[in-house]
This record gives sequence, structure tokens and C-alpha cells, in this order.
Amino acid sequence: MSKNFKPLHEVVANKLIAELEAGTSPFQKPWTDKDVPAFTIPFNPTTGKNYKGMNALWLGMQNFDDPRWMTMSQANKEGYSVEKGAKASIISFVKTSDMQAIRDVDGNKIKDEEGKTMTRVTELEKPVVTTAFVFNAEQIKGIPPLVEYMKEKQGEQQWAPLERAEALLSSSQAVINHGGNEAYYNKTKDQIQLPAKDQFDNETKYYAVALHELGHWSGHESRLDRLMEGRFGSEQYAREELRAEIASLMLGSELEIGHNFGQHAAYVHNWVKILKEEPFELFRAAADAQKIHDFILDFDPKREIRHEASLVVNLEKGDEIAYNNNVYKVIDQKGKTFKMEDAEGSKFNLKATDGLYNSLVEAKKNPAAQEIITQGQEETETRTIGR
Repeated sequence: MSKNFKPLHEVVANKLIAELEAGTSPFQKPWTDKDVPAFTIPFNPTTGKNYKGMNALWLGMQNFDDPRWMTMSQANKEGYSVEKGAKASIISFVKTSDMQAIRDVDGNKIKDEEGKTMTRVTELEKPVVTTAFVFNAEQIKGIPPLVEYMKEKQGEQQWAPLERAEALLSSSQAVINHGGNEAYYNKTKDQIQLPAKDQFDNETKYYAVALHELGHWSGHESRLDRLMEGRFGSEQYAREELRAEIASLMLGSELEIGHNFGQHAAYVHNWVKILKEEPFELFRAAADAQKIHDFILDFDPKREIRHEASLVVNLEKGDEIAYNNNVYKVIDQKGKTFKMEDAEGSKFNLKATDGLYNSLVEAKKNPAAQEIITQGQEETETRTIGR
């Protein structure tokens, strides 16, 4: 791969800046002409997993209506083929293991009875950040139509979108007051203020706004403990709004209720300014948005069984866990509070009641599940995360 390539966070930031200035960003298109959320979390149908953080935002900004993405090797393995001349999209992710060919004493590859090279998976000493190339389903021949795939997926849903949204709000036990004409989160009082339900055009818009404010609520020091400073309209305030807005896209897609851009349009100028001066801020914002998404969905009734099982494994001092295109190290533990450090050197406290804690426990319990891409079969660029 050419060393002249810009880092992925710069590429994504530049594209988002252009779309914000043109009024065509995902934030500014909450619905499609088909009256469904315009942004759908991109996912890999061969693994059944969603792409996360900045990868999700990046793939969602490509000019495709189909949310399915996969590598060429994954497509070939499924019996599909990538169209000739199709341009791939690059993503980055954390890799904790590697697939290698099994060789004999002379260094020759050993093949099975069918003539295929035998391989084995080996754990890496340190997690690495790597990039890979994926193609959209619209660029792949032979893949089943999206409508067939989505019909099967929707058949597994037991909750209607609005019922699920209400269950999330109720299970969070957030204090939500109704009245007036404004929607906001008051960090000092730790309360959400919303207009009455009948003041919204419909229930869908009410829940979209409510979940956006619940995203801000997640940042309280007793939860994800984000830096939430600055007055309304300030640059610091806009940084928090960017996180909540990206999280709203993800949650709106997950619950199939879309999101509400509304008053957040006031932050576009600040977002553009911030991203031009600090392109890497988009990576941080997307990572925080993923944490918000995961934290709020921990209140989803259909995930309760999974989380009960995940508590069998706990975090311990010295753990280094790959999750969401990042690596988290447990520096110390005092009671139920963990002192953490991420790959960029940022340190923070994590409580066992936080959504990120459950996500890291899941990643520790099943590290291979964090790898969306089949390794060793696509051109990649790898760099070791420094310690």
C-alpha cells in the first residue's frame, strides 16, 4: 500500500466536512423517500456483525443503499464475485490473532486432500491496528437481494420499534420531565427535559429526540464520565453534540426510528471548524458514540440474558483488550472502579455498571469475535500499537 495514503481519520473527516457544508451528511438526512431511516449501520453478512465507530460512519457515507459489506475473499468464499473494476472502501480495525499457512520442515506449505493450503490461527503478542478493503453488496454479483436478507432478519424481531424505544427509556431509569418547548439534558440536576409527547409530529420523532438526550445523559460522571463542559453554542458544547449525533444515527438505525437533526443544525459550523483543525477528533467522537450506543443498548430487554452470562468473566489488572478499533489496558483496580488507558494514552475510570465494562468483558471472553475481517487474505497495512 502506498505510504502517501492519508490516515483513515483524515479521509473520513474531509468527506464529512464536505457533506456538512453541502447539507448532505448522514446527520442532515434522517429519512429516505421510503419513509425509513436514511442511515443504516453497515454490517458484514458473513459474520453477522455490525461495523463499529468510525468504520460504521465511513461506510455509511458511501453512495450505496445496501448496508452489507465484505472483503473480496469473504465474497468468494460465499460463492459470490466482486464486479470487475469495483472500487473498494478501506476500513481499520484491531487484530489480535493471525492466520498462517502450515509448513513442513523445508518451509513448503502443507495441503489437505482437496489441495487447499492448511492454516492455523496464532495469537499475537500485542494487538495491532490494521486496515482492510471491503466491497458493498451492490458491487457483488450473486449475493441475495437485500429485501430477502432484511425480511429474514426482521422476522427475528420480537419488539416493535417504538415499544423497544420506550423499554430502553424506562429501563434506563433516567429522570425525564415533560413540558415547555425545549429538549435538553441538565447535567447538574442529572435530568432530561422534553416537550410533551403531543407536541411532536408523531411518536417516532419523540423517541428519536428522547434517545438523543439519553445519549447526553450517558456522559454523566456516574456513567461514562465524558467531558461535558462549555455553554450552549460553544465549541466544547459542539464536541459533545457531535458524539450524541453520531450515537443518534446508530441508535436510530438499531431501533428503526431514524434520528432528529432539528436544532443540532446550529452546530454544523462548529463541527466543520473542529474537524478542519483536528481531524482526529472524529475518531475520538465516533469511538465515544459507539460507547454511548453500547451503553444505552445495555438497557435493551432482549440483551439481558447475554449480559447475565457475560458477568461470569471479569476485568483484571494488566488486561489488554481489543475492542471497537481500540485497545484498552486495565492499569489498576480499586473496588468496583477500574483505572483504564486506551491506545492513544487517554486515561479514565471505568465502573462495573458502565456499558463499556460489559462490552470489554464480552471482548475479553471472546477476542476472536472482535475481528470483522477474515485475516491473511486481503492486502493490509499493519502498525503495532505502542506501549
